[in-house]
Amino acid sequence: MQEQTQYTEDNIRSLDWKEHIRMRPGMYIGKLGDGSTPDDGIYILIKEVIDNSIDEFVMGTGKTIEVTIKDRMVTIRDYGRGIPLGKVVDVVSKMNTGGKYDSKAFKKSVGLNGVGTKAVNALSNFFRVESVRDGQLKVAEFSAGNLMLEEDVVETTRRKGTKVSFTADETIFKNYKFRKEYIEKMLKNYCYLNTGLTIIFNGEKFYSDNGLKDLLEENIDQEDMVYPIIHLLGNDIEIAITHSKSQYSEEYYSFVNGQNTTQGGTHLGAFREGVVRTIKEFYNKNFEASDIRKSIVAAISIKVEEPVFESQTKTKLGSTDMGLDAPTVRTYINDFIKNNLDNFLHKNPEVAEALLKKILQAERERKELSGIRKLAKDRAKKASLHNKKLRDCRVHLTDIKNPRYLESTLFITEGNSASGSITKSRDVNTQAVFSLRGKPLNSYGMSKKIVYENEEFNLLQAALDIEEDYENLRYNNIVLATDADVDGMHIRLLMITFFLQFFPELIKEGHLYILQTPLFRVRNKKKTIYCYSEEERVAAIEELKPKPEITRFKGLGEISPDEFVNFIGQDIRLDPVMLDKASSIEQLLEFYMGKNTPDRQGFIIKNLKVELDVVEDKKKADLIESE
Repeated sequence: MQEQTQYTEDNIRSLDWKEHIRMRPGMYIGKLGDGSTPDDGIYILIKEVIDNSIDEFVMGTGKTIEVTIKDRMVTIRDYGRGIPLGKVVDVVSKMNTGGKYDSKAFKKSVGLNGVGTKAVNALSNFFRVESVRDGQLKVAEFSAGNLMLEEDVVETTRRKGTKVSFTADETIFKNYKFRKEYIEKMLKNYCYLNTGLTIIFNGEKFYSDNGLKDLLEENIDQEDMVYPIIHLLGNDIEIAITHSKSQYSEEYYSFVNGQNTTQGGTHLGAFREGVVRTIKEFYNKNFEASDIRKSIVAAISIKVEEPVFESQTKTKLGSTDMGLDAPTVRTYINDFIKNNLDNFLHKNPEVAEALLKKILQAERERKELSGIRKLAKDRAKKASLHNKKLRDCRVHLTDIKNPRYLESTLFITEGNSASGSITKSRDVNTQAVFSLRGKPLNSYGMSKKIVYENEEFNLLQAALDIEEDYENLRYNNIVLATDADVDGMHIRLLMITFFLQFFPELIKEGHLYILQTPLFRVRNKKKTIYCYSEEERVAAIEELKPKPEITRFKGLGEISPDEFVNFIGQDIRLDPVMLDKASSIEQLLEFYMGKNTPDRQGFIIKNLKVELDVVEDKKKADLIESE
C-alpha cells in the first residue's frame, strides 16, 4: 500500500517579499532570457523603474529623464518630486507600499500594483536608491533585496528627484547583455506617448513633438504611405493611421497609460472595429473588413483609470471600462473614431480618394486570390493530417494566461537530420519544429499569390496562423536554425527575404531570430565546454589544459540530441534579426536579392576578406581536431 504523505503545520512556509520574487521571478517580470528578445526580463527591470519617472512627468514634474547603461550597471535619474525621504526604504522594499494607491495622485498611472521597483530590487545583486527633496538627500543600498546600507538624511545642493542604480543578478539572468536597439525603441515609445518629455540615453537625446504621428513616421517611409498620416487627438485618446503601398498585412502599435500592449486587448479590438465601421459608413459601401484593413499601419494610445491587464508584464489590456462612471472602452473608442475620422475624411477629399483606391485594390487582389487560397487551404488541411514538417508544441503565444506563453518558439530547420536532433531534444511544451526540404524559393519581387502556390510557404503561414493578421500568431520566437556554412546562410537569407516580403511586422516587432550553435566542443574527463567563437575555444583549452579533446561541429545534423538540449534550453543563444531604419525594406530586398548590380559586387568584394578569414579559421580547426 502506498505510503501517505504527511501534511502538517511543518509543510506550511511563508516567504518574505524578496524570497517570493526571487523564487518566482516570472510572475513579476515575465520570462528571464539573456537580452536577445525585447520582452526579456532585463528590459522589464529597466521599464519598471522608468515607469515611476514617467508618472512623475505625467503629474507635471520632471521633464527630463536620464538613462545610462555601462558595464551592466543601469542608472535612471529623474527630476520629479523625489520619494518622500522617510519612506525611501519602504517604497523599494515593502510590498503594497507606494503612492499609486491614492487614485487622486495617480489617476491613470502606468503601474498601480506597487510591485515594480521591489521586483527590480529583489532581482539585483546591487540596488541603490537616492532621493532628493527640499535640499535634502536620502540614500539606501540593497543586495538581492536585503538592506545593506541606509544613510542618514543629509543636506545637498543637488536638484530634486530620484536616482536608481542597479545591476541585474547574474545568478538569475545568465549570460545576459543589453541590446541598444531594444532599449532605444522602448525609450522612443515613452517620448511618443509623452510629448514634451526628453529622455537622454547614454548621451543621446530622444524627444517627440507630434506623438504617435512621429512613431508612424519612424516606422514607415514617406514614399511608402498611400496618404499622409491621419493624426487625431482627444481626451484620453490619440490615434494615427495610414496605409502602406508595399506591405500586405495589418500593423498596429497599441498603448494603454503609456504601456506598450504588444498583445493588444480590448482597446485594439475596438479600434479595428471602429475604423471598419466608420469607413463603410463614409463611403456607404459594404466593404469586407479585411479589404479596409489590409496594409493599414496605425497606432492607438488610450488612458484608462485603474486598467486591468491579463499579465503582470501588462502586454494585453483586459479592461472593458474607461473608469468609474465612464463609458466602455469599446463605446468610447468607436464614438471617437466615428466622429473624428469621418470629419477628417470629409475635410480632406484627396485622402478619402487615395484610401478608396487602396480599398478597391485590396478587394481586387482578394478576389484574384480567392480561388487559389481555397485550394491552398484544402491542401494544407489534408497535409496537416499527414504532414511531418511541423512538430508542434503545447503552449502557444495565444495562450496568454499560461505563464510560459512568451517562451513559445518555432524552429525552422533545414533537412531531416537537423530537425531530428532538435525534435528529440526540444521542450515539447514550448518548442515546435518546422522542417524545410532544402533551399526555399527566392520570393523577392513575387506577389502574395506565391505564398499560397508554394506548398512549403503555405504550410509555414498556416503553422504561424498569420494569413489574416498577427492577432493569432502562435509563436513568440521564430528561430532560423541552419548550418553556419554557405548553404545554411543562403537558406537564412531566403527565409528572411520571405518574411521581409510578406510579413515584415514579424521582424519589426522582434519575433525573428537566428540560432547560434557552437563551433567547438572542448572537454576533459571532468568538464565539457561548448564554444561559439575562436576566442571561447582558446579560453576553454586554457581552462581544461593540459590536453583536452577538441571537436568541431560542421553542421547541426552532427550534434546529437543529448548535446543539442544544451543549446536550445536555458542557455540558448539567439541573434535577433533587426531592421535598420536607414534602409527601407524595398531597398534592402533590391540590394541583396535583386539583379546583380555593381553596388552589390562592390559590397561582396569589400566583405570577402571576412569570409576568407572564416574559411581559414575552419582549416585551423580541422588541423587542431586531426592532432
